[in-house]
Amino acid sequence: MKKYFLISIFIYVLFFTRSMVCNAQIIDFEKENSYQKVFIETDNFGASYLNILENALDKVKNDTIHFSILNDLAYYWHTRNLTKALAFTNKGLNLTLKKKDTLWQGKFHITQGAILLRMEKLDSAYLVLQKAKNMVKESDLAFLNTQLGYVFERRGQIAKAADYALISLSLGTKLFDKKAIAVAYSDLSNLFWKQSKFEKGLEYGLKSVKLFEEHGLNDLDYDFTLYVVGNNYLALQNYEKALGFYEHAIVIGERYGFYNNLSDIYISLSDLYALLDDYDEATTAGNNAVKYASLLDNNFMLMRSWLSIGKLQNLQGKYISAIESLQKSITIATKDFGDEYYLSQAYEALGKALAGNHNYKDAYAAFAEYDQLKSKIFTVEADHRISLLQTELEVAQKEDTIQLQGLKIEKQQFRQTVIIIFSSLLLIVLVILYKTYQNNQKKSKLLQDQNLEKEFLLKEIHHRVKNNLGIVNSLLALQTTYIDDANVMEAMEECQNRVYSMSLIHQRLYQGKNIAAVNMKDYFIDLGKHIKDSFGAQDRVDFTYDMNPIELDIDTAIPLGLIVNELLTNCLKHAFPDKRKGSIKIGLQKIDANTLELEVVDNGIGQDSKVTSPTGFGTQLIELLLQQLEGKIRYKQDEGTSISLEFKIETAA
Repeated sequence: MKKYFLISIFIYVLFFTRSMVCNAQIIDFEKENSYQKVFIETDNFGASYLNILENALDKVKNDTIHFSILNDLAYYWHTRNLTKALAFTNKGLNLTLKKKDTLWQGKFHITQGAILLRMEKLDSAYLVLQKAKNMVKESDLAFLNTQLGYVFERRGQIAKAADYALISLSLGTKLFDKKAIAVAYSDLSNLFWKQSKFEKGLEYGLKSVKLFEEHGLNDLDYDFTLYVVGNNYLALQNYEKALGFYEHAIVIGERYGFYNNLSDIYISLSDLYALLDDYDEATTAGNNAVKYASLLDNNFMLMRSWLSIGKLQNLQGKYISAIESLQKSITIATKDFGDEYYLSQAYEALGKALAGNHNYKDAYAAFAEYDQLKSKIFTVEADHRISLLQTELEVAQKEDTIQLQGLKIEKQQFRQTVIIIFSSLLLIVLVILYKTYQNNQKKSKLLQDQNLEKEFLLKEIHHRVKNNLGIVNSLLALQTTYIDDANVMEAMEECQNRVYSMSLIHQRLYQGKNIAAVNMKDYFIDLGKHIKDSFGAQDRVDFTYDMNPIELDIDTAIPLGLIVNELLTNCLKHAFPDKRKGSIKIGLQKIDANTLELEVVDNGIGQDSKVTSPTGFGTQLIELLLQQLEGKIRYKQDEGTSISLEFKIETAA
C-alpha cells in the first residue's frame, strides 16, 4: 500500500513541476503540427490544459486542427461540466455542418453521445451514436461502440454491453489499436465485476492497465481502469492492493479534473474503509463522492454516492440515517434510472436498514424489490433470496394457527366421535374449497399473464413505432446534410421536428405506466427542449408550462403535439429576430369536463414581422389537425402574440 501511495505522489509531483514550463507545448503555432493532442501525443501539460485549449481555439485557422481542439474540449469538459461540454459539441456540429465536413460531424456526434449518456439521456445518446456510424472512419468505430456499450450497461443490459465491448476489442485487434484494446479489456473487467466474476474481472483489468502503461497513457480511460481493478481487488478482499489502485487513480483524477472517475473512486473507497472498520475515513470518502457527483451534476453518480453512505451507516448501526440516505439514493434514481445493478444494491441496503429499525413490513417490500431487480441482471429465473424477516413472519403465522387449532381441539374433546366425523366432513369441504381456490388462482394467474403479455406487446409496438420514427428522423437528418438549398433544408428540419413530436408520444406510452394515455405536461416539456435545441435557442428563449397534469389518448395527443410543434416552430422562427431573448408560455387547461383549451403566448415582436401565410404548409397542417379535433383557433396580438385553440376531448377518439 505504501509502495502505491509513493508512486502516486511521485507522479503528481512530476506533473506539477513539468507543467509550469511546458503548457505552451500543447499549442505552438510556429510548428507545422501546431496541436499536440492531450494524453495521446503528449502528457507534458498542466492542470489548466482546458483553459489553454479554449484560449487558443479562435486563433487556429486550419479547420482540421480547429475541429480537433473543439472536440477535445467537448469530451474532456464532460468530466467536469456537462452543460459546457454540450455547448462545445453543439458549436462543433454547427461548424461541421456549415463546412459540410461529414467525417468530423460524425466524430462530434460520438462525443455528443458520450455527453448525453452522462446526462442520463440514454435514448438520445443511442440515436446520436447510431447516426454517427455511417459518418466516421473505421478507426473511430471502436470508440463509438464503447459508448454504445455504456448505454446498455446503464440500462442494466450487461450481456448487450459485453457484445459491444467485444466488437470494440475485435476492431482494436484488427487495426492494431492498443488504446481500443485496452479500453475494451477495461470494459470487460467492469462487466465481469458486475456479474461477481471477480477473478476474471481482475485478469482483464490488469491486461488493460499493462496496455495503457505500455502506450504511455494517463488519460480518462486509464484512470477508470485503475478504479475497476481496485474494485475487483476489493471484492477479492485484497484490501491493500485495492487501496493502492484507488490512490493512484485519485492522483490522476484530481490532476486533470475527472470528476466522474473521482466520484466512482471515492464511492469504492468508502466501501473499503467501512470493511476495515475505519468509519471516519469511510465517511470522508462518501462525502467526497457526493461532492464530485454534485460538481458534475450527474444523478447516476449522486445516486451511487448516497448508496455508499447508506451502506456505511448500516454498518455503523445508524439505521435511521441509513434509511434517509438510501431513500434519497432511490429518489434520485427515479423510475427511469435503468441500471438494475446499483438500484438492486440500494433496495438491498434499504431492506437491511429498515429491518435494523424493526420496520419489518417495509423491509420485506424492499427485499422483494431487490430480488426482482437482481433477477434481471444475473438470470432469467427469479433468484429467491428469502430474508430472515420473512422467515420470522411465516413462523409467527404458523404458531398462531397451531394455537388456534389447539383451542378448538380442547373445547371439543368430550365429543371425540362427533369431532372426527365433523373433521372428516370439514376436510372434504376444505379439499373441495382448496381445489376450487387453486382453479380460481390458476384462472386468475392465466388472465393476469395474458393481460401482462398484451400490455407488453402493446408497449413493444409503441417502442418499435418510436424506433421506426427515430430511424425516419435520422434518415431525414442524414438527407439534410446533402442539401444545399436553405429553404429545402429548413423544410427538412421542420419535418424532423414533426416526426420527433410523434415519436415522443410513442416513447411516453411505452415508458409510462398508462399505455393508453400521455401526460401532456411532461410531453410538452420534452418537446419544448427538443425544439429549442434544434433552433439553438437554449439560452435565448425561456419556456414556461402553465398546466396541471392532464392525460390524453394517442388520437388526441398526436394532432395536439403536431399543432404545438408548428406553433413553437413559428414563434422561434419569427417572434425573436436577431437572436433577441424572450419567453414562450404553453398552457393547457380544462374549461369543463369535456373541453380543453390550449394557449401558446410569446412576448416577441408581434404580428408585423410574423410570417403567417394562409397557404403555407404549417398553416394548412394546423387547419387540418384542428378539423380532426373539431376545434377552433383564436389569434391575438398585443405585446407579442397569443394563440389559443379550444376542442372537445371525446371528438378526437
